[in-house]
Amino acid sequence: MGEIHIHTDQLQVVPGLIGGFIFVLGLCSLITKERLFLSETLLSMVFGIIIGPQVLNWMDPSTWSSNEYQLTQEFSRYALAIEVMIAGVTLPKKYLLKEWKSVLFLLLPVMSIMWLVSAAIIKFTFSLSFVHALAIGACIAPTDPVLANAILKGMFAESHVPLRLRNILTAESGANDGLGYPFLFFALYLMRLGGGKAIATWFHSTWLYQVALSVVIGAVTGFVCRKALRYAETAGWVDKESFLSSSITLALLLVGVCTMVGTDDILCCFVAGNSFTWDDWFRVETEDTGLQETMNGLLSMTFFIYFGAIIPWSAYTVENMLGPWRIVIVVVLIMLLRRLPVLLASYRLIPAIRTWQDALFAGWFGPVGVSAVFYSLETIKQIDDHEDSNGESIRHIVYPIVCAVVFGSVLVHGVTIPLVLMGKRVKTTLSTSASSVWNQPGRMSFGNLSAWINDKRQRSADDPQKANQQPSPAYFSPGAESPNPARPKRRNMLSNEVLPELSLPPAEIGSLQPPDTNDDLFMNTEPRNISPRHIVILDTSPPLERPSNN
Repeated sequence: MGEIHIHTDQLQVVPGLIGGFIFVLGLCSLITKERLFLSETLLSMVFGIIIGPQVLNWMDPSTWSSNEYQLTQEFSRYALAIEVMIAGVTLPKKYLLKEWKSVLFLLLPVMSIMWLVSAAIIKFTFSLSFVHALAIGACIAPTDPVLANAILKGMFAESHVPLRLRNILTAESGANDGLGYPFLFFALYLMRLGGGKAIATWFHSTWLYQVALSVVIGAVTGFVCRKALRYAETAGWVDKESFLSSSITLALLLVGVCTMVGTDDILCCFVAGNSFTWDDWFRVETEDTGLQETMNGLLSMTFFIYFGAIIPWSAYTVENMLGPWRIVIVVVLIMLLRRLPVLLASYRLIPAIRTWQDALFAGWFGPVGVSAVFYSLETIKQIDDHEDSNGESIRHIVYPIVCAVVFGSVLVHGVTIPLVLMGKRVKTTLSTSASSVWNQPGRMSFGNLSAWINDKRQRSADDPQKANQQPSPAYFSPGAESPNPARPKRRNMLSNEVLPELSLPPAEIGSLQPPDTNDDLFMNTEPRNISPRHIVILDTSPPLERPSNN
């Protein structure tokens, strides 16, 4: 008989854990997303922490490869490439051309201030040199498209966030991930070369080669692939599945090409996504399929399960410079000061952000995520490849600091919307309770108080001695009327003697007809016996005196 073997290797266990979690979360996805407004990325990160080496130890990525950093960097690279491609594809027709002022302001002044503020917080908290702090701050400066899509999609965003604001935040999160390279390499060149040589190398190596060449490659590739796909679709060469997956395969193609030539693959994918749907044809054809949202959900959940398992908890100890209190201070200050103040101060210069409420939302929801992990590992790779002794002091702390900030961003931004909605419900409940207490029996309402004042004035006019008497208890009950209500003025009715013409003669029987059954469909229209009658005007008032002829 054959023996039954149960494999407990992580290569067999981990896919089952991840797939089972995503399936179970999908079973109650409407409850978690549309009722509780819980972020899928937050739940995925918590699940990754539970099954990770710190709790159950069912998943330990450090044992999968001899170079854990390389595995994590490549995972984050491809996740970012696909996400920025999706961000570029979902933007409207010629969006970057129409909103170039808003995009440019967010990418240059706003992102530069976010970089400097993050670097200043890190410098003073960990007592680093400003150049080293600039390198770590460059990893945190970009907003993350993975977390941004999780915030900008769904019922809450569609109900409360204007479309123009969602579009500008999507464009910013897709573009500034690629522009994290110039900020990072500026600090690396200063550490490695110093002075004017570093600035010259940074200009021609980073801006002209990595950034400019990536933009050209992305724009040309997106244009050519769009024309080729449209021709193939018109000619009937491409099936539906291949048509829908063309943007994802294009992202994988560009990652491979840009990695070989050493350019900015993340920025290239975003530019290619915009060029691919520049005329809005591909976006319109795929917007009802749900493919983009499905890919975004699978990528974000899978990556943050992985991230929850690789958080270096052992690095946060009192013995080294990464003490828990310093980490908490850095996370709190970056959440509050990195982005929110600069957007509140400059939103009038950004056409797509029109009100201070828009600036408050855009300033708060600028999450730190996958891109920060990628750039922190790129920093370690550059220091190792060039054997930079000046960067050795930050090599062992950049990754733990960035992971702590990412953890804080996922946690804070994941619970913000549920807390806001809970606060609104509590406020509504307290308001309803206060209203019911105010209107309970025994309390004076404003209407009764007004009636009491009017009654007191009337009694004061009639008899000054009764003016100081206490009001009746009936005034202090809701809905109570005045004990001495003001009588309505009598209307002088005219008697039949004055208007004899209003006494009508008896009606003829033949002139009285039953109502037509077609006139009133919802009433009883059966014929009734109608007897002759007079139309009589009743008047109970005394007759007016006739004027004398004298």
